[in-house]
Amino acid sequence: MELKELKNKFENIYGQGEIRVFHSPGRVNLIGEHIDYNGGYVFPCAIELGTYGIVRERCDNKINFVSTNFKLKVETNVDELEYRKEDDWANYPKGVISIMKNMGYKVGGMDILISGNIPNGAGLSSSASLELLIAQIVNRLFNNGEISTIDLVKISQEAENKFVGVNCGIMDQFAVGMGKMNKGILLNCNTLEYKYAPVDLKDYTLVIMNTKKRRALNESKYNERREECEKALEIIRTKKNIKYLCELTPDEFTKVKEIIEDEDIRKRAEHAVFENYRVKEAFKNLSEGNLQEFGKLLVESHNSLKNLYEVTGKELDTIVYEALKIEGCIGARMTGAGFGGCAIAIVHKDNITKFMEELKENYFHIIGYYPEFYVTGIGEGSREI
Repeated sequence: MELKELKNKFENIYGQGEIRVFHSPGRVNLIGEHIDYNGGYVFPCAIELGTYGIVRERCDNKINFVSTNFKLKVETNVDELEYRKEDDWANYPKGVISIMKNMGYKVGGMDILISGNIPNGAGLSSSASLELLIAQIVNRLFNNGEISTIDLVKISQEAENKFVGVNCGIMDQFAVGMGKMNKGILLNCNTLEYKYAPVDLKDYTLVIMNTKKRRALNESKYNERREECEKALEIIRTKKNIKYLCELTPDEFTKVKEIIEDEDIRKRAEHAVFENYRVKEAFKNLSEGNLQEFGKLLVESHNSLKNLYEVTGKELDTIVYEALKIEGCIGARMTGAGFGGCAIAIVHKDNITKFMEELKENYFHIIGYYPEFYVTGIGEGSREI
């Protein structure tokens, strides 16, 4: 929906008067999957797909939420911010406002219209996008923009963990809040140390490939992988004093891996150590403009997630390996938690139409339904526009 259309819709719902407009992006992780909880680096970026928020301050304490993406409208009050299952998507913004209020920040009544073009359930972080959108709105409307973006990121994660009850890490909120145009973020999720790298894809562009299989890395599989990594760490600690698996270099791991007798546990640890190495190499290659090497690292990452970590599945494998067969594609991998959701590809600009047409048909032939594609640049973090 165009911004002008959204403003008209806002006025049709809430009436005339001064309004303010905010935008918050989605995100993809370029490389570095399932290593955030192993003390490793991730390399996400904000994307141009995202969530708009049109807002007007009220004179009372009422907060009204309307979205163009869902039929549900929610009315609440600054003094009654409780999790309610029937409020569905509105629990994310309510959670952010509740945490900010409990921390002593000023909050007040608002009329809000939300509209996003991030596909729901695709694993591009629509929830983090919505959380940072609301955090920025409250920051700008009631707190003179004085809350730092890092604090808004932490507030948003806390809202999802404690108010909504989803035990996510901080990467999604960090990428959405701290994203910069044409930059990737090398982030240590434990220390929150970060560096930006230019993502200049030159004659290539980022294509997001949605398998259309809703992401379903269920809690039990996720917990199972974490436990396997913890067991590997415990075993390695009998020989080497480390805090996290990702402290090991590939060479160091190769020297100690034989003490892990269980093959599955050894495979999980191997993925974590080598994936962390790949993230650092990817950062270096992108910083130096070496796109072909960057593309190769994406493929290695996918193969590792398939063979060692075992979190890909038929749909993700099909879309990645079929993408790599098409001229102009120099790298592809699953992105996100796995078992569905999205993959990314780096494709030559001259080949994009042919790439999408061929891949669409080839995927349909194998899987039985069509994928979706989003050609997107790397965008700015959450802000007022």
